[in-house]
Parts: sequence; structure tokens; C-alpha cells
Amino acid sequence: MSFEGSGAKRIRVLIVDDSAVVRRLLSDALSGEADIEVVGTAPDPFVARDKILELSPDVLTLDIEMPRMNGLTFLKRVMHYQPMPVIIISSLGQAGCAATVEALRLGAVDVLGKPHGPYSVGDLSLQLANKVRLAAAANVKRKSMGTGTEPVVPVAGQSVAGQSVAGSTLICRHLVAIGSSTGGTQAVELVLSRFGADCPPILVAQHIPAGFSRAFAQRLNQLLPMEVKEAEEGDVVQPGRVLIAPGNFHMLLRKNSGSYQVAIKDGPLVCYQRPSVDVLFGSVAQVAGADSVAVILTGMGSDGAQGMKRVRDAGGWTIAQDEASCVVYGMPREAVRAGGVEESFHLNRIAAAIESALRRPSHRGAAHKLPYQNTSIR
Repeated sequence: MSFEGSGAKRIRVLIVDDSAVVRRLLSDALSGEADIEVVGTAPDPFVARDKILELSPDVLTLDIEMPRMNGLTFLKRVMHYQPMPVIIISSLGQAGCAATVEALRLGAVDVLGKPHGPYSVGDLSLQLANKVRLAAAANVKRKSMGTGTEPVVPVAGQSVAGQSVAGSTLICRHLVAIGSSTGGTQAVELVLSRFGADCPPILVAQHIPAGFSRAFAQRLNQLLPMEVKEAEEGDVVQPGRVLIAPGNFHMLLRKNSGSYQVAIKDGPLVCYQRPSVDVLFGSVAQVAGADSVAVILTGMGSDGAQGMKRVRDAGGWTIAQDEASCVVYGMPREAVRAGGVEESFHLNRIAAAIESALRRPSHRGAAHKLPYQNTSIR
């Protein structure tokens, strides 16, 4: 299987779905967008392959459950032979959510729940068009046909400067908050994979639709040595635990009887997002202040920029992913522009940067030892 590509002024979209009804709904949803053109549709991956060759789309929307070849197999081939931005259109069932998380790992840049029932055409048009625009700006890279992962640079036992930190056991900060969006599921997984079971408490706000966040957390929990779970109201923030904000809800840090907990809240969209990175980081700045490390990873838009500034102003340490390693260098760029970023690193170096920041003397008060003082990064 081989492909060819070309550029275009309008964003050229190819819709791949075995349902004629869904193909029509998606096509109609984009028909009124002046900057987007649906150049074709396909009922299965074999027809899609031919249309990619013929039409050179900029963005692909892809169903997972299809005849002749499933969407995951086709996605692997697309990302190997002709990498392009892919939006997964997935059902909200347990199997569909799990498959979608796997698709994001394989290189898909975004996900949208499959339209069904009395789905508002206006809502679908707005959501899909925005996702297409974000996808078209993504820096998509070639993937191996094997695992869908990129080779990484070992960072075990090294600080961000390449100097050993193994002999330094004094912990100065004890809470990590991470925010990400487009391309973030892969980035978050890579960063977390460098930590052991004794990781510091980590809170993650990833822009992801309702339903998919639980599958994302469950997958990470199966793969990684620490506990990873979708956050629930009142969950205790503790060493060895990563809490993922549930889709369509904000996650905030609270302090109760001397311990940190999370609050899960509804409420308006912030920077067009729920969960919002700004909401999480803002609460971290207010509650944890200088005891925190805030990290902003790949993503489109400005969510997290003001929150990063608040964390930095409160004495916390702030780290951004650099442009070269981002799928979309939007959120990190805006955080830098807002003055909220202490330092920026390639994704492969983010875990080591967190390790260094945990041991960096705080702007306020004296350093103190904590139960996870032997935090290790693999």
C-alpha cells in the first residue's frame, strides 16, 4: 500500500464509514464551511485507499468497525505509508472507547462520538468543523507498522542537564499537574511511562470527549506500574497515583484535613474546553502553590496559558513541551507568550525535567522530605 499527497487552500476531507447515513451526516455537517471541502467518501478502507491516491485529502475521518478491514488496521497502514491527520468517528460503547484510545496511540489526532439518534446537526457541524481545522494544523509523523510508537531517548537517572540526580533524594515539590490536547494521549503516556510505581501524585487534564477518558485511564493503568484512574469526586491525591480528569467535567485540586483531594465539577466551558487545563492549573496554583510542578504538552489553542502563569507566580515550577516534538504547538506557545513557562524541552526530556523540578529548591520556604523521596524515572 502506498500513497501520495498534495496541498490545497481549502482543507480537503475524505470521510470513511461503512454507514451511508453517517457518511451523509458528516458530509452535510461540513457542507456549509467555506474553508473545508469534502472531496469524497468511502464505505471501507479499500475504497478509501484508492480515493486517497486519487483525491489527496488533507484530513481523514475514520470509522473503526468496518467490513473487509477494520479501522485500526487501516490506520496503521495510513500512518506508515502516508501520514496524515486522522479523526476517529467512534461509538461510545466500551469496546468503541477502548478501540478509539488505541487509535489515538497509533497516531490519530482527535476523536468524535458517532452521531446517533436526535443528534443536533448544528452541534455536529460546529464540533466536526473545529476538529477538522485543528487536525489540519497537526504535525503528523510516520509510525512503525509494528507498535505505533516512536523510539525514545533513555532518561533514567538523569536531570534535564544530563547530570545524575540519583544521589539527590531531597524532594522540594510534591505534586505534578499535566495539561494536553491534540496529540496529548500519546504524549501523556510517554511521560508517565518514565516513572515507576513510586511516582509523585500526578493530575492530568487531557481534552477528550466524555466516555473516552475512562478507557484512556484504564489502558494506562494496565500498561504502567502506578495506579491510573479516571478521577472521581473526593479522590485522594497521593504518591503512586495518577488521576485523569473525566471527559466533559472540570477537575480541581482541593485541600481537606491536611491532604489533597480532587473535586469534579460541571460548569461552563473554559477556553472552549471541559475539562480545562486552566481550571486545573488555577486550582493547583491556589492550593499547592510552590509545592507544584505544572507541565503543558501538545495541543491547539490557549487553554492552560493563564493557569501556567498562576502556578509560576505562586512559586511552582513550569515546563512546556517544545515545538519540534509537539503534534500541535499551540498551548505550549501561548503559555510561553503569557510568561508562564520556566523551561521548554523535547517530549523525550519532559519526564527528566519533572524529576529535576521536584528536587529543585522552592522559591518559598525550605525543602522537605516526603514518602516518595526515591521517585524513579525509567
